[in-house]
Order: sequence, then structure tokens, then C-alpha cells
Amino acid sequence: MRFFSVALLTAISLSQISVLTAADKKASPELEQAKAKVRAAGGSVLELAQNDDRLEVAFHLSDQKVTDDTLKSLAGLTKVSTLNLRGTDVTSAGLAHLKHLKDLTHLHLEKTKVNDAGLKHLQALANLEYLNLYGTEITDGGLSQLGSLKKLKRLYVWQTKVTRPAGLALQEQIAGLEIIGLPEEPKPVAAEKPEVPKPAEKKPEPKKPEPKKPEPKKPEPKKEEKKPAPKKDAKQPEKKPAEKKAEPEKEEKKK
Repeated sequence: MRFFSVALLTAISLSQISVLTAADKKASPELEQAKAKVRAAGGSVLELAQNDDRLEVAFHLSDQKVTDDTLKSLAGLTKVSTLNLRGTDVTSAGLAHLKHLKDLTHLHLEKTKVNDAGLKHLQALANLEYLNLYGTEITDGGLSQLGSLKKLKRLYVWQTKVTRPAGLALQEQIAGLEIIGLPEEPKPVAAEKPEVPKPAEKKPEPKKPEPKKPEPKKPEPKKEEKKPAPKKDAKQPEKKPAEKKAEPEKEEKKK
């Protein structure tokens, strides 16, 4: 029973707080007018949470051109926690319109036209924890102006002209600062070992051609001895005609 009473009193208290919060919102037309100005300039305004009246303002998705004059619309807002100006035409001069944003913790300036001259305006933002300078013209000179931002935890410097020594020096000034995008430390060049000359390779001596064996001589054909031709003067003995044998007389026919 006692637990139930405590829970009931807690619920009543929370409901009263929410009613008061809603009443406060309705009772500040100046804030609503300031929000309307930001929206008219192409920005969006959202509350961080239902019970957190801090604001998140963004111009990076605007369908209008966002310039330094656009940031004048922030004059009526004080409790801005996050401001996104990524990819806009804001320059260093426009950052002067952010000095009154004492509650600002996250600031996106990547791909803007901000350079070293604009970072001096950020020294008034003592609660800044996140700063994105990716793709800007920031150099070591501008980075050195951020040493007073002791709550800064994450800093992006990809595609800037910031060098590694300048980044390390800022990390020594701000405890716990993480800088993303610093150039890598150059690797020490290893001393080249003197090349030991390789022993000259002996080329194999060309083989001497083996002497050709004499081919066995073929036996020459014997020359036929010419028989002496018979002498024309010598007369050969004439052949006698063969003697005809006498035929036996036929017996007379008997009468």
C-alpha cells in the first residue's frame, strides 16, 4: 500500500511537470516566431527530446541557397545544441552570427567556405564538443585558435591543410581530444643495404664440334676389258651346204 502511494504521488508530480512544460511552450511566442524565421530561411528546427527543450537546427538539406545572411535568422534562438551547415555557402564572416549560441555542442562546417579567419568566432562556444572541418581551407594557423575549447572531444580535419605536428600540439592543449583525418606519420626510410656483387657466372664453353668420321669409300666398278675386234682380212671358212640324204626308193606297187 505504501509503495502504491509513492508511485501515485510520483505519477502526479510528473504529470504536473509535463503540464507546466507544455504551458511554458505555449507561453513563449517569441520562441515560436524565431523557429518560424529559421524555417522560412530554409532550415529545420527539431527538439532533441520530449523533455529536452534544446534544439537541433539544420540547413544542409535546404532547397534554398544558404549564405552568411541566412544565419541571421538564428538570432532569436538560444538553446541550440546542434547546428548543421554542411555543404552551404557560409563563409568565415558568417560564423560571427553564432557567438550567442552558448549551449552549442555539435557544429558541422564540412564542405563550407570557412577558413582560418572564421575559427576565432568559435572561441565563444565554450561547450563545443564536436567540430567538423572536413574539406575546408583550414590550416595550422586556424587550428591553433581552438585551444580554448577545453570540452572539445572530436575534431575532423580530412582534406584540409592541417599538418600532423599542429594536430598533435592541439591534443596536448585539450585533454582527451580525438582528431580524425591527420596525415599519417611518415615511416622511417630503411637504410639501403649495399649490394654485394654477385660472382660472375661462368658461361659454359661451347662444345667443340666432333670430327666427322671419314665415310668408307665405295669400291670402284671394274672396267670391262675390251675384246680385240676380229680382223677383217681373215676369211672365215665357208660353210658347206648340208648334203641331202638319198630318199629310199618307193617299193613298186604290187600288181
